[in-house]
Amino acid sequence: MVYPKHLPHIKIDYFSGLNFRMNATTYIQKSLSISEKSISATLQLLAEDCTIPFISRYRKDKTGNLDEIQIEQIEKLNRQFEEIVKRKNTILKSIEEQNALTSELQQRIEGSFDLQELEDLYLPFKKKRKTKADAAKEQGLEPLARIIMSQKTQDLQSVALKYLNDSIATVEEALQGARDIMAEWINENMYVRKNLRRMFRQKALITSKAVKAKKSEEEAQKFSQYFEWEENLSRIPSHRLLALLRAEAEGFVKVNNEIDKEEALTFIENALIKSGNETSGQIALAIKDSYKRLLEPAISNETLQEAKEKADKKAIEIFSGNLSQLLLAPPLGEKRIMAIDPGYKSGCKIVCLDEKGDLLHNETLYPHAPQNESGMAMKKIRSMVNAYHIEAISIGNGTASRETEFFIKKIAFDKPLQVFVVSEAGASVYSASKIARDEFPNYDVTVRGAVSIGRRLADPLAELVKIDAKSIGVGQYQHDVDQTQLKSELDTTVMKCVNSVGINLNTASKSLLSYVSGIGEKTAENIVNYRAENGAFSDRKQLKKVPRLGEKAFQQAAAFVRITNSTNPLDNSAVHPEAYGIVEQMAKDLGIKTHELIANKEKITLVDPEKYITKEIGILSIKDIIKELEKPGLDPRKAAKVFEFDPTVKKITDLKTGMVLPGIVNNITAFGCFVDVGIKESGLVHISQLKDGFVSDVNEVVKLHQHVQVKVKEVDEARKRIQLSMIL
Repeated sequence: MVYPKHLPHIKIDYFSGLNFRMNATTYIQKSLSISEKSISATLQLLAEDCTIPFISRYRKDKTGNLDEIQIEQIEKLNRQFEEIVKRKNTILKSIEEQNALTSELQQRIEGSFDLQELEDLYLPFKKKRKTKADAAKEQGLEPLARIIMSQKTQDLQSVALKYLNDSIATVEEALQGARDIMAEWINENMYVRKNLRRMFRQKALITSKAVKAKKSEEEAQKFSQYFEWEENLSRIPSHRLLALLRAEAEGFVKVNNEIDKEEALTFIENALIKSGNETSGQIALAIKDSYKRLLEPAISNETLQEAKEKADKKAIEIFSGNLSQLLLAPPLGEKRIMAIDPGYKSGCKIVCLDEKGDLLHNETLYPHAPQNESGMAMKKIRSMVNAYHIEAISIGNGTASRETEFFIKKIAFDKPLQVFVVSEAGASVYSASKIARDEFPNYDVTVRGAVSIGRRLADPLAELVKIDAKSIGVGQYQHDVDQTQLKSELDTTVMKCVNSVGINLNTASKSLLSYVSGIGEKTAENIVNYRAENGAFSDRKQLKKVPRLGEKAFQQAAAFVRITNSTNPLDNSAVHPEAYGIVEQMAKDLGIKTHELIANKEKITLVDPEKYITKEIGILSIKDIIKELEKPGLDPRKAAKVFEFDPTVKKITDLKTGMVLPGIVNNITAFGCFVDVGIKESGLVHISQLKDGFVSDVNEVVKLHQHVQVKVKEVDEARKRIQLSMIL
């Protein structure tokens, strides 16, 4: 048993950072199966302010061909390492200031890279409000507590009598004070805490009971399944834990996380009580007090928070995955689009957009009830399609969407038109945002919302980056997870998507530009302003003329922006400007011009990659360059496809059990996916109904926007819930 005692003052020299890189590399390598060389090279590039998209695409030879996910893991673990080092220094400094730092304790702190262990080591020295133990120590009872913990005395009553004074009148008062001190020591015992944590992680039950005052409320019914709930904390799915905690946060249930009390007490007694004399009874009482008052509340909360963090991580992973799929949804491309934000009484807001997404015309038509001006609306829409050379129609999937789709398909256009139904999620958020007001200062929110519906058909990525990701409607408990972590992950996801596709430097919005590698919000604004003042960029080098866009930013950003009709044809490819000389040499060696090499597969096959390796650009990068030359500027996204819902299904009352319907996956969660079958309410395909056999990950079976066939299993019209199955 180790318990606090007076410790001599020792002067220490805090982490100097001399071995920081080596220590960080070693720390990271314990978690990842990546070579020390690759980790060190990645850390060096990150320290030089290189972005993850840039490192993964243009520094493969340095990192050993690490992908974005591996580089992200290295970056996160490096941050974790830095936080641990920082916490160590804080702890060491605090203990030293208390003149309590021994060489043994210093070595244990410096040698630990476990935050929980560090906090346990620091616990006896942590400043806290005055405790029962502090009061007992002030009464001079610490020596008595030490005698009891030594378990050697045979006459405890006689020993305790020596500690009676003006403030301690009886032996029991003296023993009580000693037990208060011992309870605190037991709470600070690292062995006890470590093993109780293990017991909680393995055996804790999370339970919930309804709060009576709330149970009868109608709004509480969504949490009714948790009014009496019990589940092993180690097995509870992330979504269910978050739902339980939300129910508690909203005041509908009380949640507890506990293990068998008797088992816990028996473990502590076996660990600490080593004799059969009368001191053992005092220690047993101190153990019960320590567990009830200190250990159990602290470790219960700690392990519940640990489980919450894991649930947050899972939810954020799902959200990020969904967001990535949504942002990389197939674009229709540069087409003239008519966008319709459908409605009944308020009418359908119609906008016509040119190939660049600029607004050409807008008006409101009333083809549905109560006005029923369908004849007039048909004529006007035909006229607009012809006048503005419309090539496709985009209809929002909100109120009156199906009716509007049927109405449009009745119109006899002079040429075939593709008709798409697109998600409106987040359109209203965009329409009321500063970005929308800046883009369309002279139009109201209804026009802006319709424009967004049209633009997200043409290029989902370019339009959706303008909207707060949490408003796009593809998350799971996103408001319940750690918001800082969520924002960081979603920003990383958006950046990854933007840079994987590349952007048109002369048409990209400020929002889209701000996610390009090396370009932040302010630089993006400067690019837009420069473009407005000087006209379109003629080549990538011109980026260097943008205020506050230095060499480093140019290095990180240049290859992710595209310039069509540039003075240099490589500016419309993913070839980095630092490699232009290599491509020019390839062309020269083949006796042709650079532009004649691009997309010339016959000539490209003659290139020997080994011949063009330089000190800065290795074989992996050379092979990437050759691959890019074959299909320069290729958009990794697929082309948009028209989808048609079942025309007989327009509302939930049209659904019948056993129906097989076409649908589109519009959200993915840990417990299944939601499918749009053409009505206001999406149906749930539970993970058990995705396919025959066990499914561990929903994303193994379906992707966002995937076209699927589903069978209606159950319809709850009152609660507006639909159960579907993909097992037909």
